[in-house]
Amino acid sequence: MDLTPRKKEILKVVIENYISTAEPVGSKAIASQLTSKVSSATIRNELADLVEMGYLEQPHTSAGRIPSPKGYRLYVNELMEQRALSLQETEEINRALQMKMQELDGVISKAGQMAAALVNYPAYAMASGTPGLTVQRFDLLPVDQGSFIAVVMTQDSRVKSRLIRSETGVDADQLAALAALLNAQFTGVDETEMNHRLMDLSSKTPGPLFMTLSQTIEYACSVIEGGEKNKVYTTGANNILKLPEFRDADKAHELMSFMVDNTENLPVPPAGTNMEILIGPENVNEALRDTSVVVASYDIGDNMRGLIGVVGPTRMDYATVAARLSYFAEGLTKMFGKQDPLLPGPKEEQKT
Repeated sequence: MDLTPRKKEILKVVIENYISTAEPVGSKAIASQLTSKVSSATIRNELADLVEMGYLEQPHTSAGRIPSPKGYRLYVNELMEQRALSLQETEEINRALQMKMQELDGVISKAGQMAAALVNYPAYAMASGTPGLTVQRFDLLPVDQGSFIAVVMTQDSRVKSRLIRSETGVDADQLAALAALLNAQFTGVDETEMNHRLMDLSSKTPGPLFMTLSQTIEYACSVIEGGEKNKVYTTGANNILKLPEFRDADKAHELMSFMVDNTENLPVPPAGTNMEILIGPENVNEALRDTSVVVASYDIGDNMRGLIGVVGPTRMDYATVAARLSYFAEGLTKMFGKQDPLLPGPKEEQKT
């Protein structure tokens, strides 16, 4: 049965009040916010119908109503008004986007921290791996006679470095020669080919230098393997403790543990989807069944995609979270595209 306009208006009032207060909403509060005058008896009948239809629930201890996941879904799909960001909000997000970081991993991790701060919910950030990753450049920097720093830059501009200790010792001139060899022979090829070329050089390279070369190639292969996997960073899990829905310590602990220990199971929207909202039971994992997840996608470049997700209560302010996350994701796309990260919002969004 389709909902009448009055039922939809009442449902919208209940949901927005519950988002604000986390308390069941009664007929008196509803009556004061409807656009037309409706008797309390009529409102109670409409509420009863909405409960029977599965859009609302009635806690046993209260005469008020609270939204169900079905009610939230209708709200997000049909009733929620698109929220324009204020000038203050756009400036806050733009300031956060002015990051000066060299490593992609650092940018993704920082983006998750900023998303959590923007919405006051736990957040996660993800960068898709790069299939077929190769090394673009090697640098070997001397530290002392027994150690050096291997710097590996991959084709997607990730930069990794590790202190490597050489049992045989190596000087600056030898490191320079090895770096030239690495850049000539081991860039632009996959792990298998790197190992084949290393074996070919085993009889042509003095033992001590071959050992150093092998250590560097081994590290480069580990960088490639890591770069081909999805990177996930979670932050702000302690924000859960501030929410009335998670006053139960066991319930809060279960969700916090899931976000820290099961990052590979956090929701990922289908390719080509800019934003997805999953409400309550729509989340496959049991630990997320009492939460809602909003995930926004952005373009990192080089056929890579990044994700920013927020985990909150089912009564989260969907309009505000979606607007902030969408704007933030657009800013990250511009930043990775090396455009001006400052996004001048539409004129109607510049009003406070």
